[in-house]
Amino acid sequence: MDWLEGVDPHWIWLTLGVLLAAAEMVVSGVYLIWLALAAIATGILVWLFGPNLPLNVIEFASLSLIAVFSARRFLRERPIEGADPLMNKRGARLTGETAVVTQAIEGGSGRVRHGDSEWIARGPDVAVGTRVRIIGSDGAILLVEPAGPLSQIEGKTEGPG
Repeated sequence: MDWLEGVDPHWIWLTLGVLLAAAEMVVSGVYLIWLALAAIATGILVWLFGPNLPLNVIEFASLSLIAVFSARRFLRERPIEGADPLMNKRGARLTGETAVVTQAIEGGSGRVRHGDSEWIARGPDVAVGTRVRIIGSDGAILLVEPAGPLSQIEGKTEGPG
């Protein structure tokens, strides 16, 4: 540790903060950024008020706890909205679409085809070949209801004549 003797303690804390911030970018979702901010703040406090190792460690630990719990509370109250909230919810993405019954829905359960996929479906009893509208999902099970006439499905309104 002789190589650290010529280094001011605040540079060690600031370097630790930068390294933790870099680690957050490499291993995203680990929340090291809050520890990085605490290390940088500790470095600034050490620079302003002088080195005292036990006090610096207590400052870092306290600032880390404050940063982590403050961020946790802030993010719980104001969650980050993704660009596509339904990204990994394929069943929810299909809500409003139509499908064709491939195995009759009897007793509330059957199978439907949407695009190139077949899904287990729940809904009122309908025969094979019937068009149904997807009204939601329960995990990998689609919730369906009988669809109206084809003109309503395609968004057209029936005009006179």
